[in-house]
Amino acid sequence: MNKTELIDAIAADAEISKVGAQRVLDSVINQVVKAVTKDDTVQLIGFGSFSAGKRAARVGRNPRTGEEIKIAAAKTVKFAAGKGFKDTVNKKKK
Repeated sequence: MNKTELIDAIAADAEISKVGAQRVLDSVINQVVKAVTKDDTVQLIGFGSFSAGKRAARVGRNPRTGEEIKIAAAKTVKFAAGKGFKDTVNKKKK
């Protein structure tokens, strides 16, 4: 499912216009990005949590030449699925 298909599904499910659904989805995404950028955690009970993480600097290898390269430290984004989401995904089909 891509963003357009998600907007269509939200609009149909919530019985709102596609433009309204797109504005809501864009707003949710923007708010999550802002919060995680500030090192806050966004926790949506039953769905999951978005948070910032840190990746330490390390030495890697260029796969083409085998030469050692330095990989800089970086911030990363983590998503941990909530229990309700995991349970739904793992529900056995009968």
